[in-house]
Order: sequence, then structure tokens, then C-alpha cells
Amino acid sequence: MTDADADTPAPPPPSPWERERPAPARVTPVRTPLSRERVVDAAFTVLDRQGLDGLSMRQVAAELGVTVSALYAHVSSKDDVLELMYTRLFDDFKPPEADPERWQEEVRDYALEGRRRLLAHRDMARISMAHVPFTAELLPHVEALLGVFRTAGLPDRIAAEASDLISTYIDGFVLEEGMWQDRAAQQSADTSSPARPDWREMADEMQNYFASLPAADFPHLRALAGVMVTDSSDERFDIGLEIILRGLASYLPADPA
Repeated sequence: MTDADADTPAPPPPSPWERERPAPARVTPVRTPLSRERVVDAAFTVLDRQGLDGLSMRQVAAELGVTVSALYAHVSSKDDVLELMYTRLFDDFKPPEADPERWQEEVRDYALEGRRRLLAHRDMARISMAHVPFTAELLPHVEALLGVFRTAGLPDRIAAEASDLISTYIDGFVLEEGMWQDRAAQQSADTSSPARPDWREMADEMQNYFASLPAADFPHLRALAGVMVTDSSDERFDIGLEIILRGLASYLPADPA
């Protein structure tokens, strides 16, 4: 030992609590239990990202970080998932009340809200038209709409067709909107240009095309070129709905006065 070593103080012994301190416990992350609600949440995520064609049970399982077989403890099939998605979309949708003085306003509100909800997620109109049958959860909405038409005084045959007509108009219009959005997104991907926020540019192209047609062969298309395609989907939806409502009103019994 050197003189320098003798001058260096020895380290103090460990304190009792240091000697007895246990090793830190391993923290295990808490996993949220799988449930039907989480399966539906994940399905919406996949749908919005990849569309209906890309929605599969395998993709939903991957989104949740589980095996496909784990999903079947909560849902029976892909069709079951689609039905649950559609039902949730209208969970808190209040059916219209049958007020004969306000029947057109009630139908208009019903249609506007239905379109708004379908637009909340990609391809929901496709799901509505092709995959979702009448269910116990959705039948009250059909019943309420029929009640609006019958209470207003429409003949039963017209009331029965009107309910389906309104639903088909909503689904078909939103389906067309989705197709245009997909077309714009695809064009953006092909050209590396930003996706158009609306279809104003495409509407201009169609108007210009109609206006350029030979007048002798297409006099009406040329004459109406400026109004054939409007720059607002909201405006188009409202006009189409108004045409339907006025047509239905023509079937009401004549006022005895």
C-alpha cells in the first residue's frame, strides 16, 4: 500500500435500507380487454383508411393487435361487423314525429341527417345498400317514416313506396359522392397533386363539355349546360329532395274547401 492509498478514505458501508431495497418490479402494461365495441371501433378505422374493399377480418384483427380467431368471441362474421357498424351509426338518431302540419319539414330533416351520418365514414352508403338488411334496431326508423307519410294523408300505396324512395335517394346520392371522392383521390395519387377538396373543377369540365356539344344534336344539354352540374353537393341534394317532396305532396287528397 502506498502513502496515497493510506490517505484515501474507505467508502462507507451500505445503509440498512440500501441492503434491503428490493429489485424494482417489472411493470406489465395493462391491455384493454377485447370487446364487441373495440372490434367495431377498429373496423371503422380500417374502413376510413382502406375503404370497404380493404375491410377484412384480418385487417381488423391487425388493427387491434390480436389474432383473427380472437374476434370471433365477439362477432360472428364480417357481415355481422358491417351490421354493427351501420347500427351504431344511427344509435342516437331520433326518428321523426308524425305531425301532419310539418311532414315535409320532418322528412327533409330526416334525409339531411341521414346523409350527414353516412358521410361520416367512408363507403357507408355501399354498406347500407348492399350489406345491411332490416334489423330490430333499425325497424323503428322505418316505422316512424311510414307514420309521417300516412299521418300526412298519403295513400297507403304511395306511403309504402315513399319510405323506400327516400332511403334509396339518400343512399344513392351519398354513394355517388363517395365515388367522386375516390376518383379525385385516385387522380391525386396518379399525378402526385393534392386531392381536390370538392368537385368544382370536375363540374366545370362537365359543364364545358355539355356546352361544346353540337347544338343540332343536343340542344337541351347545351341550353342547360350551366345548371346541369352545380358546384355544391349540398345544393344538389336539397333540390333533388325538394322535387321528391313536391311530387309526394301531389298525392295528398284535395282540400274539401
